Amino acid sequence: MADGDALRAAVNGQVWSMPLDQLNPAQPALFEADAMWPVFERLRKEDPVHHTAESEFGPYWSITRYADVMAVDIDHEAFSSADGVALPDGTAGGELLPSFIAMDPPTHDQQRKAVSPAVSPMSLQRLEPLIRERAGQILDDLPIGEEFDWVDRVSRELTAMTLATLFDVPQADRRKLTYWSDVVFATPGHGLVDSIEHKWQILREFEAYFVDLWNQRVNAPPGGDLISMLAHNLATRDMTPAQYFGNVILLTTGGNDTTRNTITGSLLAFNQYPDELRKLREDPDLLPGAMSEAIRWQTPVSLMRRRATRDVEVGGKAIRKGDKVAMWYISANRDEEMFEDPHRLIIDRPRPRSHISFGYGIHRCVGNRLAELQLSIVWQEILKRFPEIIVTGEPKRTHSIQIRGYEQLMAVIPRR
Repeated sequence: MADGDALRAAVNGQVWSMPLDQLNPAQPALFEADAMWPVFERLRKEDPVHHTAESEFGPYWSITRYADVMAVDIDHEAFSSADGVALPDGTAGGELLPSFIAMDPPTHDQQRKAVSPAVSPMSLQRLEPLIRERAGQILDDLPIGEEFDWVDRVSRELTAMTLATLFDVPQADRRKLTYWSDVVFATPGHGLVDSIEHKWQILREFEAYFVDLWNQRVNAPPGGDLISMLAHNLATRDMTPAQYFGNVILLTTGGNDTTRNTITGSLLAFNQYPDELRKLREDPDLLPGAMSEAIRWQTPVSLMRRRATRDVEVGGKAIRKGDKVAMWYISANRDEEMFEDPHRLIIDRPRPRSHISFGYGIHRCVGNRLAELQLSIVWQEILKRFPEIIVTGEPKRTHSIQIRGYEQLMAVIPRR
């Protein structure tokens, strides 16, 4: 039995018998092994607003049902994001610097509005043919009849190209962007970084690169790229260096994680549920709903954290002022009361956009339409080219409770 299979079997066997107050879903090893599902299933059934008194991230509340997550997400007065949105505090978990996602109104609204033109409907209309051309080129360059890493050759490559365009940096630097994004959420000792000092060394390189970009753009006429928008907008041009770099981190990770990991997750899902892919091939009009369903099934951002600004009740539980609250999107998207047979990929579900993968309320992902566009284009181009893409092994997943992602997914396109 593979290590992942063994851990999943062990967790499933133990989670229903252990004392409820000992359940702690925030364990990176569970997410790396895709073994967290029974923990959330039990919490939704027995304790949907659950307090974990001790964890490596300190005490926190878990909100696990769809309705409760929605209620917390839209109540930004009672639940603030001003001191961060990752469950870990400090650099170990990637919660590094202030950005507009970690702000409350009115500052949040002003800074978010500064960059929103980059992902407006008009901007997406201009980007679409470029994304399609690049996706086609990436797919056409894949080997036939030979095993390859889908994450590296497809998911990471297309995301990197799009990020480089949004920031208006040379395509030769595109992989720096996705690398730096990965480092932000990397846990020392688990792959990318050996220590917190190593992590900061890389992040200083990341910051220096974007300080140079700021200096170039602030002294040039306003442009349509993200850095120029930040440099020239009234709400952001006087940011502190820490606020600027925090927003750069947000825009880089936001543009990287959702799209890249759902491109990978969708291939994995269609391999697990081939009848759904057959449905899509027979009726391409199902594509928009299929992509929304893939985003629900994957849930690339597992959670967002808030801090209670006052004593408040959720689901009959008394949450005290100052308590940390984790909204588990990954659990809400598998809530049996909201989604029938929630663990299955079902591409013709009713109301496919009802998932909560992008968050809800004022903090809903600013680039959600761009993520959907890239995912849709990739699958449109796949369906034109390949009758079959076979996943050849279990994916290597990220060691993170925040980002539900993939380091590697081996696949093969059979020869015709």
